[in-house]
Amino acid sequence: MQGAIAAVAEVGNPTVVATLTVIAALLPMLFVSGLMGPYMAPIPANASAAMLFSFFVAMVVAPWLLLKLSPDTAAAGGQHDEGRLGRLYRCVATPLLHTRTRAWIFLIGVGLATVAACVLFYTENVTVKLLPFDNKSELAVELNLPEGNSLEDTERALFAAARIARALPELRSVQAYAGTAAPFNFNGLVRHYYMRQSPELGDLQLNLTDKSARDRSSHAIALDLRQRLRDLKLPEGSTLQVVEVPPGPPVLATLLAEIYGPDAPTRRAVAEQVKSLFRSVPYIVNVTDSYGHPRPRLRIGIDQDELEYFGVEQSDVYDTIQALFAGVPVGYSHRGAERDPIAIRIGLPKRDLSWDARLASTPVPANTLPGSKTVVELGQVVRATTELGTPVLFRRDGHFADMVMGELAGEFEAPIYGMLAVDQAVAQHDWGKLSGPAISLRGQPEDESHPTLLWDGEWEITYVTFRDMGAAFGVALLGIYILVVAQFRSFKLPLVILTPIPLTLIGIVPGHFLFHAPFTATSMIGFIALAGIIVRNSILLVDFVRHGQGAAGQGAEDQGMGRSLRAVLLDAGAIRFRPILLTALSAMIGAATILTDPIFQGLAISLLFGLASSTLLTVLVIPAIYVVLRDADRVVAR
Repeated sequence: MQGAIAAVAEVGNPTVVATLTVIAALLPMLFVSGLMGPYMAPIPANASAAMLFSFFVAMVVAPWLLLKLSPDTAAAGGQHDEGRLGRLYRCVATPLLHTRTRAWIFLIGVGLATVAACVLFYTENVTVKLLPFDNKSELAVELNLPEGNSLEDTERALFAAARIARALPELRSVQAYAGTAAPFNFNGLVRHYYMRQSPELGDLQLNLTDKSARDRSSHAIALDLRQRLRDLKLPEGSTLQVVEVPPGPPVLATLLAEIYGPDAPTRRAVAEQVKSLFRSVPYIVNVTDSYGHPRPRLRIGIDQDELEYFGVEQSDVYDTIQALFAGVPVGYSHRGAERDPIAIRIGLPKRDLSWDARLASTPVPANTLPGSKTVVELGQVVRATTELGTPVLFRRDGHFADMVMGELAGEFEAPIYGMLAVDQAVAQHDWGKLSGPAISLRGQPEDESHPTLLWDGEWEITYVTFRDMGAAFGVALLGIYILVVAQFRSFKLPLVILTPIPLTLIGIVPGHFLFHAPFTATSMIGFIALAGIIVRNSILLVDFVRHGQGAAGQGAEDQGMGRSLRAVLLDAGAIRFRPILLTALSAMIGAATILTDPIFQGLAISLLFGLASSTLLTVLVIPAIYVVLRDADRVVAR
């Protein structure tokens, strides 16, 4: 009993502080704003609750179970056995801590290793992305023909695309929707797919086999399908997009450039140039715009002189045109059962609705004079011309804007890399008489007299998410610092304890490189969580050093004499190494279970490789800092 009480008392205070530091590292993520907030909120809430529960189990349940299941072990409490791991630690740490020079060399080497790991971001060997693509059971193909194409044209193009898609071995079924919207999900709600009701618009809904029955992920299938559809012949100005269900908050387009300017012609001219720059980047695909091609329309104008000459009423001309193009209602078909009746109209088939000599010869009554029963041809009193329709105008928050949109596939799939490539192309492009647009990363321009390119889309969510997570990390560090100051009553010692936090990058970044995985928001969550875990290890080491507790079986040089700070540091590392390592291994085993999950792979890599590197280095870095900053040969305990 006393042994269990002594064991709990020995690690009680540092364990309380260590648990609070982990919670302090996680809780600020509750305040991430934007669309990613609801996605991330359950992680810090549940993890903090789990930490409190695990603390209760470790401090109450575990000692009680030890007394019940292994009373002999409990009776031996208070005796520290380094074991093989402790002896291995001494073999590694003793040469490093032998002199201050060696400790300096070791710390500089660790610092250089941290910088070298971060260089992988600069060289783009490790990319940054909000969230990776998930492995879904569906894909969609969006077809946009030039405005003015018929429903039959759209249907033929959809069926041609469906025949190509049917060659995919993972395809289970395909559904075609011509001129009407397919059933939409959250992504379709944000992208306004429910408004796809025009004859020139069509959708293919591809249903894949269960992911357990196929080798390729839905993202790999989408890349393959995009390559196959490149050979499909479509009218000029058409776009065919392979759309994946996003893993996180949906956006209008992954890469979205909003073009602002003084007037519509300037905006349109700049947008056309930007669209060509989008297409010049090999990994930017599905390039579209918000204005499209103006829809051709038939304008029928009344010739007033001819109307008066033939004695025709304007109302008769309007009625004739309406009857030709809209049909004539003759009644309703009542269906009963409280269902709406169906209108019955008599009208021309669609193939006969094009303006030609046949429509122009439609008779119109000329009955202006009383008793007149003569008729004239419609073409005699009207003038029919074909012209382009009015261009589409978009506003965002009261500002006129034209949008250029694209997706990323291939070498890079995060918007930041497409943005950098387009920004470079904008700077090198010959704009001629046009003024090259200014690049803006956030916020609409205040001065619209000059063209401006504002990046939006997934970049906006990425910026807000990583900005808020960076702020949360700063708040977490401040909270951890305050907790450690309260525990050790020192303003300098917490800085030593916080020093090993960057050591996690030595494992995290190369881990992402080895798995060819992007550094995502879930990777950042793992990095922030590791800050609390690594500080906990530092607290356990520093607390042992401060109390000057030694280990059993010390060398003869320490027996009967005062022990030097170097000896206490070695004792602290040798004794604490085993529990620190076992705790890290248990967390790594838990993280390994989500390593194959597409979304949470980044979190798993951060925990696995970050724990491995930081755990092994923390037990060496903390003692090395002591040796560098203090006299390691002075006597600190007897």
